[in-house]
Amino acid sequence: MPIMLVHRCLGLQEYETVWRQMRDFTDSRTPETPDEAWLLEHPPIFTLGQAGRRHHLLDPGNIPVLQVDRGGQITYHGPAQLILYLLLDLRRRGLGVRQLVSLMEQAVIGLLGSYGVEARARRDAPGVYVAERKIASLGLRVRRGCSFHGLSLNVDMDLAPFDMINPCGFRGLEVTQTSDLGIDAPVDDIAMQLSRHIGRLLETTQT
Repeated sequence: MPIMLVHRCLGLQEYETVWRQMRDFTDSRTPETPDEAWLLEHPPIFTLGQAGRRHHLLDPGNIPVLQVDRGGQITYHGPAQLILYLLLDLRRRGLGVRQLVSLMEQAVIGLLGSYGVEARARRDAPGVYVAERKIASLGLRVRRGCSFHGLSLNVDMDLAPFDMINPCGFRGLEVTQTSDLGIDAPVDDIAMQLSRHIGRLLETTQT
């Protein structure tokens, strides 16, 4: 029997509120709880992963900074950046963390490829890149065999705050977004397509 994946489009949501909801969902779920994919946006915020180093935060200005429990270093979230949080029972799906990271990267690569944009993943630096510019960042947390957090995909946002950090801990790393690559599609449309790509890839992992 296929494992259910419930898709939720949540709009613009405060980061800390959704972070708390993800943890509560993960802590309260049972073996019968359906997996969920949350698609949303956040107001401006810098987040540091649990092993994040503050020297990668160069000049935050007035943007809030929050240390969180995902993997990875520092990144920026803001309006018109698509967030996908994957709340999955990895044991039930027979998925490892590395497999899930690759699946998320392939979903973004497939989405961009449908618009004729060639993208790739890097083994040494998780995420998705177009001509060496990063377009999607990944960070996960696994608790009791279940994942939360996920990925961010730059769509049509203000990229200037990325100059205030070393994105994902890499000095001088340039970023890009779908609107700068000739993709004329709003966040909601991109969200629907990414949701379909994720769903199809997860289906292929089921035994």
